[in-house]
Amino acid sequence: MAAVTASAPTDKDLASIAEARALARRAKEAQLLLAEFSQAQVDAIVDAMAAAVTPQAEALARLAVEETGFGVVADKTQKNLFASQHVHEFIKPMKTVGVINRIEDKKVIEIAEPFGVVAAVIPSTNPTSTAIYKILISIKARCAVVMTPHPSAARCITCTADIMNEAGRRAGLPDGAIGWMKTVTLEGTQELMKAREVSVILATGGMGLVRAAYSAGKPAYGVGPGNAPCYIESSADVRKAANDILIGKSFDGGLLCSSPNSVVVDQAIEAETRRQFLDQGGYFLSAAEAETLAKQLVTPQRLPNPAFVGKSATFIAQKVGITVPANTRALIAELKGVGRDYPLSFEKLCPVLSYYIVKDWREGCERCKEILRYGGMGHTMSIHSQNDAVILEFGLHKPAYRICVNTPTTHGSIGLTTGLDPAMTLGCGGFGGNITSDNISPRHLINVKRVAYELRPATRTVPEVARVPEVPLPRAPENSPPEAISNVVLTSRIDKFLASRGLVPHVSSALHEAQAPGSTAQPEKFICEDDVRQAVKEGRKLLIGERTIITPAARDAGEAARIFVHAGWPSS
Repeated sequence: MAAVTASAPTDKDLASIAEARALARRAKEAQLLLAEFSQAQVDAIVDAMAAAVTPQAEALARLAVEETGFGVVADKTQKNLFASQHVHEFIKPMKTVGVINRIEDKKVIEIAEPFGVVAAVIPSTNPTSTAIYKILISIKARCAVVMTPHPSAARCITCTADIMNEAGRRAGLPDGAIGWMKTVTLEGTQELMKAREVSVILATGGMGLVRAAYSAGKPAYGVGPGNAPCYIESSADVRKAANDILIGKSFDGGLLCSSPNSVVVDQAIEAETRRQFLDQGGYFLSAAEAETLAKQLVTPQRLPNPAFVGKSATFIAQKVGITVPANTRALIAELKGVGRDYPLSFEKLCPVLSYYIVKDWREGCERCKEILRYGGMGHTMSIHSQNDAVILEFGLHKPAYRICVNTPTTHGSIGLTTGLDPAMTLGCGGFGGNITSDNISPRHLINVKRVAYELRPATRTVPEVARVPEVPLPRAPENSPPEAISNVVLTSRIDKFLASRGLVPHVSSALHEAQAPGSTAQPEKFICEDDVRQAVKEGRKLLIGERTIITPAARDAGEAARIFVHAGWPSS
């Protein structure tokens, strides 16, 4: 196989890299100013930006659909309003400047410190709503932000950032506190994430991009794929469950990563569940139709075909040659397993659902685990049930950090229909290889300093109750010391042993004389490499003592040739 070599950067790559560096430097300068703002100043800026972008929600949604070809204008409008209004209302009362908490009983004062410059990766699936959300939470935390848009959504993201930046500047936002890349390449994005001025990364996008964020050497908040299973337990309101799943699956063409991907239903209510799906716009594929869809929807890399991402169920059916009713909201494929042999069991990012029938909630529990392990670890799932004990079992044992009860996963996970923190970036925790399982908010973009007063005086002595009884140290056995062996006797024994192995040491008579009792031979005072070379040539040893000066080269050569003999240490 031929070696793979990295291609040389193009002119566009170089321009993108240069732009990333310039934006990071400007953001760092703005960060120093923004960090000194009061809570009132920060809140006024955030309020102004939210107020400016809210009236543009539909226009930005339309622009996003036109540019990317993904999703539904009405649904994207709702997502934009969710970010500019719902998220804004949630973060508005949040303290992010100065003293944010006093713990009186512990005498601890907590002080907010901005994390620093944020590198924000914006995806093509939810471009404008994610941009609104990330700008608001970054500035609320007094963090300058530089965005790198997905290339296929650069225009709508740029428009969103421009609206918010202009409003922020009018309210006192420092120049450069909101930046966005206009020449976008992978190399430029990587340069931004690695820039020394950047302190933290908010990464929303494909797994490759998230992994790049984690390898940039900076703290990073990334997310994993969703592949959310939706379990319908035998006590559920089946009509509402089917409607919730279809609402979530068809919302914005199924683009949110918390969108439903699989239905898992108890056998006892399966017939009624199937009827409810059919009545409300679900279309159950035949085995042949499911196979045809899988071949065209799933790429060899086990990714959804971009031509189908964010498209309607009727559009997808027409493209693959399947005739469905005009009111079809989702295509449903009944499967017998999960994994590579069942391509439609993965995250699909379009209105296609896999469908599983299970015996009871215990079997349903295991099936949901399988689905989450195949590309949704730590993300989201839902349970539709009136049985609180079963709901709790799912909460205790499922590898998902958002378990939405009797609500669409799409809306529940982001906090639109539940009490979860409103957010467009959802951490997947340890299950998904993320640093947090939280919905990301300004709290994740501040560090907290703590001023702690003494509660208990330090003492120098160990309290009486904690003292360990003194135990005398054990004495060494009173044996007589071994009789010393003279150098001559030791040398003689070594020579005899070597001779028995056929090895006769070449020791000069001068050396034996030096080791004999009463010898007057003196260790060398100085030895260089030439001295060693000459000794080796003549087959003699060199006597050295503790005061002998040996050059490094001479020591290496002498030890390799084994010609050094140490004189006895002087007696004390």
